[in-house]
Amino acid sequence: MWANLPETISPQWGAFFSKKGQGRETPMPAPDDLEGWKAVQAANDEAKEAAADEKAAAFGVTYEESEIAGIPVVEVTPSELASTDKIAVYTHGGAYVLNSAKAVIESAMFFAAETGLRVIAVDYTLAPHSRWQETTDEIIRVFKALAEQGYTADDIVLYGDSAGGGLAAGVTLKMRDLGMEMPAALVLWSPWADISETGDTYVTLRDAEPYYTYEHVLGPSALAYADAEDHKNPYVSPVYGDFKQGFPPTLIQGGTKEIFLSNFVRLYQALDQAGQTVKLDIYEGMPHVFVPSLPETAESQAAIAKVCDWVSQHLLDD
Repeated sequence: MWANLPETISPQWGAFFSKKGQGRETPMPAPDDLEGWKAVQAANDEAKEAAADEKAAAFGVTYEESEIAGIPVVEVTPSELASTDKIAVYTHGGAYVLNSAKAVIESAMFFAAETGLRVIAVDYTLAPHSRWQETTDEIIRVFKALAEQGYTADDIVLYGDSAGGGLAAGVTLKMRDLGMEMPAALVLWSPWADISETGDTYVTLRDAEPYYTYEHVLGPSALAYADAEDHKNPYVSPVYGDFKQGFPPTLIQGGTKEIFLSNFVRLYQALDQAGQTVKLDIYEGMPHVFVPSLPETAESQAAIAKVCDWVSQHLLDD
């Protein structure tokens, strides 16, 4: 059983915590061990990708693998579209070093099924095969190609989870600074908004966090993505961004059982104090990226309902 199982969460999550165990201290390859990372990445993706068809059937969606601007993507289409000219772009999690877009496509499928939007999951190149400069540019290339297809930034909600949440926010800052239009809105699930080990809950929730430690998992992954001197670059760790220059309406969702909790609070405060539209939505006893993990639970249903409201308010109703 995982530590600190609260009685205040739904029975499904209680059962989940009771039977699950995670390799919090499983060592990652050295940041420059390209072959080691390739082996870890391939082993991680194989079983997950094989389940994509089953997941699509469960969520009542279809998906298609294709390319945009030469970058692989997985396009997920719900059975009923809320709009034919509004879409979502998804940047997935995995500490920048794990998961293909197809391996974790259930997040995009849940998002599509609930919002009614077609979701384009970007299969960006993983670190250390791509560093932050190239990875952020890949997402920007997708946005530029979508513009050529007729989708302006105002037609797009950008959402991401974990590292993908940090990537979504960092890319948005980069787009703004390049003089590009920014997405209509952002939805961030448990964003890794500061890849340095900075923030109170990296210490206070170290033993409560069920999935990983910074020493064994996050630290090596951060160095694979960006050199230490770049860890506080706003495009890498968006909590350090200057949001007074503008930023889209942003919904941040996470749980109280995450060492990333300080990331969420600090990102919220940076946006709020800069006068931007932002909502911080935290859930009792929930772990990292809980929203799509057990989609039928009360916690996930409450969270996705707020996502749908956010998307309707800032994208579909405009």
